[in-house]
Amino acid sequence: MSEPLKTGLTATRRFDIDRTRTIGFMGDECRVYSTPSLLYDVEVTCRDLLLQHIEAGKDSVGTRVELDHLGATLLGMWVEITVTLAELNGPAVTFDFTARDALEQVAKGRHSRFIVGIEKTAQRLKAKQAKAAAG
Repeated sequence: MSEPLKTGLTATRRFDIDRTRTIGFMGDECRVYSTPSLLYDVEVTCRDLLLQHIEAGKDSVGTRVELDHLGATLLGMWVEITVTLAELNGPAVTFDFTARDALEQVAKGRHSRFIVGIEKTAQRLKAKQAKAAAG
C-alpha cells in the first residue's frame, strides 16, 4: 500500500483496441470500441487505483456509472483512460474519468465503487447462493 486513499488521486492507463473490444455490426472495416468494453476498462482502471491504496483483504465493487461515449475509436487504435478520485465517503468512492484516443476525447463520466472486505463479501455471496439453491 502506498499513500492513503484521498481525493485527487489519479491514474492513467492505456488500452489497445483489439478485436475483442470492438463491435462488428458495421462490418470489419468499421469495427469500433464498444461501450461495454469502455465501461469495463474504466472499472479496471478505478479498481487498480484503489488496490494501490487500500489494505490487504479489501477490494471494491462497482455501484454506479454515468458514461457519455462521445466518439468512435477504431480497431487498432489505443485509448487512454484517466481516473481521478473525486469523492470519498467512508467506503464509498466516486471517480471522474475521461477517455481519449490519439485524435480526440471519446468519453467522460463518473464511476462509483464501494470498498468491501473480501472474506465478508464471499460469506454473504455463499449464503445467497445456498438460499437460491434451496429455493
